[in-house]
Amino acid sequence: MKKPKISIQNLFFTYADGTEALRNISLDIYAKEIFVLFGPSRSGKSTLLRLLNRLSDLTEHTRRQGNILFNNNDIFVRGADVADLRRRISMVFAIPTPLPGSIRENLTYGLKMAGMRNVVKLEERVERSLKQAALWDEVQDRLDESAFDLSGGQQQRLCLARSLALEPDVIALDNPTSGLDPLSTSVVEESLQELKQQYTIIFVPHSVQQAARVADRAAFLLDGELIEANEASKLFANPKDKRTEDYITGRFG
Repeated sequence: MKKPKISIQNLFFTYADGTEALRNISLDIYAKEIFVLFGPSRSGKSTLLRLLNRLSDLTEHTRRQGNILFNNNDIFVRGADVADLRRRISMVFAIPTPLPGSIRENLTYGLKMAGMRNVVKLEERVERSLKQAALWDEVQDRLDESAFDLSGGQQQRLCLARSLALEPDVIALDNPTSGLDPLSTSVVEESLQELKQQYTIIFVPHSVQQAARVADRAAFLLDGELIEANEASKLFANPKDKRTEDYITGRFG
């Protein structure tokens, strides 16, 4: 039996105002798959993503119970290297957040912070990450132009490339196509199918239709609870729980 890349075990999470965002979540996510978390607003999807690389630490007065194991190591153990965890489990958010500066500088900033100084290696990493994010052909002659001159779809793929440049193990994508046009969305989705050959991808989609298109396996969350998880082909075609069926078929949400 293969071991999970990430194992979420009996996870509870409560915000300072008493909102119980996650209740007893247990999930296994395997290497080199696209695992989709879907459900209505406030179901706990983004909270779960933020817990995976401890961005949740930045929110004060929260309470957590349960464990998250990454490569069989507890990410919450005392003394854990959180900076390394955030490099290995990289996050791309719904709203593109380019850094001030050029396209090239966006991609080399994190690498230089990590100590990489070799110009040839930096340029190799820039080209490879842009190709992986399906952006190289569009910007290869514009690398010294401002990242803010890119379109919204291009900025989103630049943020994906910035994550890929650091060679993470896992890419967590929180509704990354919500503001994109259909063509840009299609480009991102096609990129994901290529990227899963090398990376584990955890994806929060902007619609049920997108979830069904991209997922290898999927989990339906509702009001902070895991309703069911399964292979995508089974979950979307024949859900076991009526609440899942109602959401998939548009009866609520």
